[in-house]
Amino acid sequence: MAPAVDDHSLSRVPASARYPWWSVAVQRFGQVSALTQFMLGAALGFGLSFWDAFWALTFGALILEFAMILVGIIGMREGLSTSMLARWTGFGRGGSAVIGLAIGISLVGWFGIQSGISARGLHALIGGPPEWVWAIGFGLAVTAIVIAGFRSMAWTAYVTVPLFLALVAWSIISELSGHSLGALVSSPPPGPPMTVLQGTALVAGSLMVGAVITSDMTRFNRTAGDVIKQTVIGVTLGEYVIGLAGVLLAHAVGSSDIIAIVVSSVGLVGTLVIVAGTLKINDWNLYSAGLGLLTFIGVVSGRRPSRVAITALVGVAGTLLGAAGILDRFTDFLILLGVVFPPIAGIMIAEYFVVRRWRGRLAEGRDTGAAPASAPMWVPVTLVIWVVATLIGVFVTAGLGSVNSLVAAFVLYAACGRLGLITEIGASTTETVERARA
Repeated sequence: MAPAVDDHSLSRVPASARYPWWSVAVQRFGQVSALTQFMLGAALGFGLSFWDAFWALTFGALILEFAMILVGIIGMREGLSTSMLARWTGFGRGGSAVIGLAIGISLVGWFGIQSGISARGLHALIGGPPEWVWAIGFGLAVTAIVIAGFRSMAWTAYVTVPLFLALVAWSIISELSGHSLGALVSSPPPGPPMTVLQGTALVAGSLMVGAVITSDMTRFNRTAGDVIKQTVIGVTLGEYVIGLAGVLLAHAVGSSDIIAIVVSSVGLVGTLVIVAGTLKINDWNLYSAGLGLLTFIGVVSGRRPSRVAITALVGVAGTLLGAAGILDRFTDFLILLGVVFPPIAGIMIAEYFVVRRWRGRLAEGRDTGAAPASAPMWVPVTLVIWVVATLIGVFVTAGLGSVNSLVAAFVLYAACGRLGLITEIGASTTETVERARA
C-alpha cells in the first residue's frame, strides 16, 4: 500500500515525511478549538461564574499540556503512533492491543458525539431530513477525508480553522452586543451550580484521550521545541478563546445548549459554524481510532490489516452511533474518560523518562526508520497499575480524579521499576518485520 495512504501506521515516520511545526499546530489548535470546546465552555458557564470558569479552564489546560508535551515528545523522538509506542513504554504487545481497543472505542464514541452535534445543528438551522440522516451524511464525509491520510487532514485544517474562528467571532459579537460585558463577567451562573474542581475535571476529561494519543500527531513533528510550541499555543488559545466565549454566551443566553446559542446569534450562517467547528476535530477522532484498532486487530489476528479498510469500518460505526443519539451522554462520557485514560499517559511517561526498561530496544531501527524488531508480549504489573490508578481516580475524593489517576500511575510504575518488578512475559515480532520476511 502506498505510504501516503498507509501513513506509516506500523512504522516510524521518516524525516522526509515530517511537517513544519505550524502545520501540525494548526491541526492541534483545530482539535482544541472545536465546537465541543464551545459546548464545554457553555456547560461551565451554565454552572460557574466567569472567573470560576476561567480557573477551571486554566487548571484543566495545565493538566492537559503536561501530559501532551511529555507524550508528544516521545512520539516525536520515536516517530511511532501511540498504540505502537505502548509496546515499548510499559505495556507490551498484548497491553498495547488493549490500549488500542480502548482508544478505538472511546474515539468512535467521540466521533459519534461530533456527528450528533453537527446533525442536531444542521437540522435545527436547515430542517429537511431527520437528525439521523444528517449524522450519517456528515460522518461519511469525514470518513472520506481521513481515508486520504494526514495530508488531506492538514488541508482540511487550513480551511476550517480560520473559518470557524471568524464565525465564532461573529457569533460572539452578534449575541453580546446587547449585553454589558462587565455585567456578564460578574453575573452568577444561570444554571445549577458546580464547583471549580468539577469544572476542572470536565476540562481535563474533554481532551484527556487527546493527550494520550498525542503521539499520533507529534510523530509528524521535527523537534521537541515544535511539540512544546504547538501544544502551549494550541491548548491555551483553544481553552481561553473558545472556552471563555462559550462561558460568556451561556451567561448571556441563560442556556448551555450551544446549538440554540448559535441559532439565536447567527441564524443560517450557524451552519458553517457547526460544520467547520466539528469537521476539524472529528477527522482526528477517526484517524486515531483507526490506528488504535489497527494495532488491536493486528495483535489478535497476527496479520497486518489495511488502514483504509479499518478507517472505513470505524467511520461507519461512529456514524451510526451519532445517528443513534450518543450526544445525549456527553457529560457522563467526559467524566469516564477523565479517569480511565490518564494512567496510560502516566505509565508511558514513567517508563520512557524514568524506568527506561525498553529504551534501548526502542533505539533499534531508529536510523533506518523501522520499528524495533521485537517487543515484549505482556507486562502484567503494568496492567495491574492501570487498574489500580483508575480506581484511585474514581474513588479518592480528595483532589482531582484525572490528576490522581495520572500521578498514581506514574508513581506506582516508577516505584515498581525501582524494585525490579517491571518484567516481561514472552516476546513478539513486530508486524513490519514479519511482512519483510514474508
